[in-house]
Amino acid sequence: MTSVLINAFKRLNLSIRPQVKVISSSYSTAVTTANSLNVTQKEWKYPPLYTKPREVWIENLDTVEEKKLGLFELHPSVYAAMPRIDIIHRNFVWQTKYRWVSWAHTKTRAEVRGGGRKPWPQKGLGRARHGSIRSPLWRGGGVAHGPRSGKTHFFMLPFHLRIHGLTSMLSAKLAQDDLHVVNNLELPTDESNYLADLIENRNWGPSVLIIDDTDIAPRNITVATDSLPHVNIMPVYGLNVYSMLKHDTLVLTLAAAERIEERILHHLNAITTEQQREFKLSQV
Repeated sequence: MTSVLINAFKRLNLSIRPQVKVISSSYSTAVTTANSLNVTQKEWKYPPLYTKPREVWIENLDTVEEKKLGLFELHPSVYAAMPRIDIIHRNFVWQTKYRWVSWAHTKTRAEVRGGGRKPWPQKGLGRARHGSIRSPLWRGGGVAHGPRSGKTHFFMLPFHLRIHGLTSMLSAKLAQDDLHVVNNLELPTDESNYLADLIENRNWGPSVLIIDDTDIAPRNITVATDSLPHVNIMPVYGLNVYSMLKHDTLVLTLAAAERIEERILHHLNAITTEQQREFKLSQV
């Protein structure tokens, strides 16, 4: 990709040469020279083996017009994995079911009023034998195997399915050009119209999910998103498949992108026997 950009700049013969910085994991910078574009390589703990890192532009939020502040490398194992639609679906079903409690309730034969005596003698009348008029065989009787209130549908998805669900969604967002990286979340004003104009000008949305590395967001963007129900801010530890599916555009800060990459790479390469153990309700 770098060589293609260099050849394109040479063919244009422009007198003005843009200054492009590349941000690495250690936040060191590299500036273009007269004839070449310098790209600072990131030093990952688990470097990619067979695929090249993906590069995205670092954008700004302090102006409505988009500015390219530099290039940022993304690990292909996290942001360029093969999207598995089946794993995404399993994560979606898991997230919609683990918080669902069914309150449907039916009474058993012991809870229905009446039916204390035997309706007729066991023998002698030629009729079928019955012991109570509240048997499930009778109209108005109890229900056998019916729903009982307070039934939880909680279950725990296997650990690596949750990890690959995140990589599949991040990769799909990047491939669809719906993943953007910004330097920070500082806005010049707390007016919601400014943020709405910025989203419209950059073709984000209509729904936008903003991820930061901390749960304490700057005041201006917090106030600006209060009156925009389709724009939400989430800390990096709350990132999930359901929220990424719900929002059209995913916006990450530099720190959040680094943190997501670091945690997922650790779980993809480390020994995760403890996390893969069968989940038990007693450990909650």
